Amino acid sequence: MAKITLDNLAHSYSPNPSCEDDFALKELNHDWMDGEAYALLGASGCGKSTLLNIISGLLHPSQGRILFDDQDVTNAPTASRNIAQVFQFPVVYDTMTVRDNLAFPLRNRSASPDYIAGRVNQIARMIGLEDVLNRKARGLTADAKQKISLGRGMVREDVNALLFDEPLTVIDPHMKWELRTQLKSLHHEFGHTMIYVTHDQTEALTFADKVVVMYDGRVVQIGTPQELFERPAHTFVGYFIGSPGMNLFDAEIDGTTARIAGATVQLDGGYAPSGGKIQIGVRPEFVKLTTSETGVPASIKRIEDVGRHKIIRLDVAGHEVSAIAGEDDSISQDAQRITFDRGGINVYVDDWRIARKGEAA
Repeated sequence: MAKITLDNLAHSYSPNPSCEDDFALKELNHDWMDGEAYALLGASGCGKSTLLNIISGLLHPSQGRILFDDQDVTNAPTASRNIAQVFQFPVVYDTMTVRDNLAFPLRNRSASPDYIAGRVNQIARMIGLEDVLNRKARGLTADAKQKISLGRGMVREDVNALLFDEPLTVIDPHMKWELRTQLKSLHHEFGHTMIYVTHDQTEALTFADKVVVMYDGRVVQIGTPQELFERPAHTFVGYFIGSPGMNLFDAEIDGTTARIAGATVQLDGGYAPSGGKIQIGVRPEFVKLTTSETGVPASIKRIEDVGRHKIIRLDVAGHEVSAIAGEDDSISQDAQRITFDRGGINVYVDDWRIARKGEAA
């Protein structure tokens, strides 16, 4: 297991990058702590797999360094980094049995037969492959083969890090939750440093201790699921995390109040934004319909009953806004305004969250 340090790291697929836009991975400086489980979350093309491949040694960065426990491994080959990587599509040896596939990494390192047998049985039990240990991998389903790949990645106890690149893509939906739970259980039991790449927020939020949200080649926030939900550091985080995502309103702010669509909104503390595009972000959970004369003017467009709650789609000054109400809540058609829970309001300047006066940055 290792602490992973990204030092002034950046990468461009262009041989002669001339500006920041030429970089698929923009400059990163982060420490990822030993023994924690991280999820790299973002849309396709944001730089997740590029970063993972640099960490594993499959790709050499254009600039900067990668350190494992403060040891520079930037120029070290993949084999010497002592990592295990599981890819999006299964990589198995079809002519071997499931047992031999799982044992392969341990036999390569001359582990004792008794240790190999015990470890293989333990991993097979965790991923539900006990009944097919003696079958050849050829002919198994795609999701069974991916479980072999997962198991082979997890079978070694001494790795510096376990890297997963969208490993559940080919897994049947009903198996995904079970496998995520098993991966989390393995992490708690053995304490490996794990990095899990995904574009699926559910996978990220249910797997990781810390979620690393990437956007346009940058890390825009690293935090717990609760931090990402309550205090999105960037508007993309607010949009990408949550269903529906965070509402954004253009605003004018003067100290403890904001003006939105001609209405005054009280803020939870004072702000002093200077220049740039000013917006407030409010998650649908913190938007309330009201029949009173105060609040932001809004009209109901439609109501979507999704079982656990209702999603109310509203029009506010020509923009769609979402609110969430309880399944048993009655919704008055006379409601023509919305209000916000003050604690659920975040203020953004040019897409980045700013702290209120007195709040720790």
